[in-house]
Amino acid sequence: MRDAPMETLLDRAHLDRQTFGDEDLAREVLALFAGQCDRLVPGLADPALDRQARADLAHTLKGSALGVGAARVAALAGRLEAALRAGDDGTAGGLEPALAQAVRETLALL
Repeated sequence: MRDAPMETLLDRAHLDRQTFGDEDLAREVLALFAGQCDRLVPGLADPALDRQARADLAHTLKGSALGVGAARVAALAGRLEAALRAGDDGTAGGLEPALAQAVRETLALL
């Protein structure tokens, strides 16, 4: 597995553009993102879920992360999604902890 990407944890300028500079809206969007992370991340490493279901969770997380400017989470979720869809369990297993760490670090910034 390659080293973790060095994308920004949270691109505040992107978030500002997405929320039209409205700080209240930005807080609301970030709270929604945090809640979605709390719901999605546990399923990504859940062996009871099939590969397709986990790939769908990664895809959803990627889209949510892109919306708020969480570039590192988005990149890792995208790589995890691709690995799961390709049936590459070895790569997926290596990406899951890196993604979980990126989510923790990003949420800590909120």
